[in-house]
Amino acid sequence: MSQKNTTASTKSVSIESAADEAQSFDEYRAVTEALQPYILAAKTGDGTLMKTAFFEHAHIVGSTNGVFNNFDVEAFGRRVDDNDPSPDIQHHIAWIDISGPAAAARVEFIGWRGFRFTDFFVLYKHDGQWKISGKVYNSHAKN
Repeated sequence: MSQKNTTASTKSVSIESAADEAQSFDEYRAVTEALQPYILAAKTGDGTLMKTAFFEHAHIVGSTNGVFNNFDVEAFGRRVDDNDPSPDIQHHIAWIDISGPAAAARVEFIGWRGFRFTDFFVLYKHDGQWKISGKVYNSHAKN
């Protein structure tokens, strides 16, 4: 009976420096800040403010009351302007995931014009600034 010679392999483990950790933490904070104009516009009904959170090329896709919507940023801003403010809206940033200059975020809203929404955002950091490149959403029970 022969014995197999097994050699333990070692993996190189990268240890983050305190500076790397701080920079990573700062990026999460920066993505959160990039979402704030969107969140405030949801509360105030300000479509012009809403548009500042997005790149000009962005698209917004989802359905409300079973009706499929596919907006560019201008049309979405007008849609927000056409609706009354939702001063009692509540939101929660469920998660943020970042890889270099790319990020994704999930934000939950309740009380936005009587709806509960889940928004999935794709963001990109260009010239040092995070902006939303696209959004897909679900309007839950009213879908």
